[in-house]
Amino acid sequence: MFSGVYTALITPFKNGEVDFDALGKLIENQYKAGISGIVPCGTTGESPTLSHEEHEQIIEFCVKQAKGKMKTLAGTGSNSTAEAIRFTQFAQKVGCDGALIVAPYYNKPTQKGLYLHFKKVADTVDIPIILYNIMGRASVNIEPATIAKLCADCKNIVGVKEASGFLSQMITLKALIPNINLLSGDDALTLPILSIGGIGVISVLSNILPLETLSLIRAFEKGNIKEAKKIHYKFLPLINALFIETNPIPIKTAASLLGICSPEIRLPMCGMEETNKAQLEKVLVDFKLLK
Repeated sequence: MFSGVYTALITPFKNGEVDFDALGKLIENQYKAGISGIVPCGTTGESPTLSHEEHEQIIEFCVKQAKGKMKTLAGTGSNSTAEAIRFTQFAQKVGCDGALIVAPYYNKPTQKGLYLHFKKVADTVDIPIILYNIMGRASVNIEPATIAKLCADCKNIVGVKEASGFLSQMITLKALIPNINLLSGDDALTLPILSIGGIGVISVLSNILPLETLSLIRAFEKGNIKEAKKIHYKFLPLINALFIETNPIPIKTAASLLGICSPEIRLPMCGMEETNKAQLEKVLVDFKLLK
């Protein structure tokens, strides 16, 4: 259902406001590259610093821009269950193809709390839901048994974006739920996740290299593992450079250097340290993306 490449969109800003012109051009470039879908208002989209109004405006804008071209999987998670319900219901109302819901962050719920949270959100909508497991951001891991129970009890919970980094956990998950939509949440682990039954990636890299990100998935799907490995190792230095500081600082910086948007980012995120920026620029030059 959600196979292929989904781009975790950056949110361009200009003079403190969302730059919808730049966002529209970014979405169009994704479509032209053949991307499966877009994911607005996630971590890469700086969702924690978007107002509720901006969050909804961006989701609705993306649906309109992508309609008939590719899917929109909106980031609608929160550490408040009521807020997650509000955003997810809005995503359904404006025509999103699904919702990506991150584990509640900071308040660190138990596995029972996670189950109750996701179930309550899922019960309020009909659209498909992808859980987002990222312990490094949320401080809590959604255990495979919890995901299995949620998938059994909520028919619209159909997949998980896995960014825990625990491949053994993902293998256990696929053993428990063979038909789950397993998506990589880490560009550096896309190939390993595909090898254990994953069906795609929600990618940061594809903001600037959508076609190249897609080429890895297509090579793997065709059974050309040698080519997939070649692509994986070719772009690994760039992927690593895009995470030398907290996401989305490097990808936003790279996008600005490539003329996609302004480098504007909202506090508490801030501009890159000059040494790290120089390292990122060098990698972009090495890949002939920047002169």
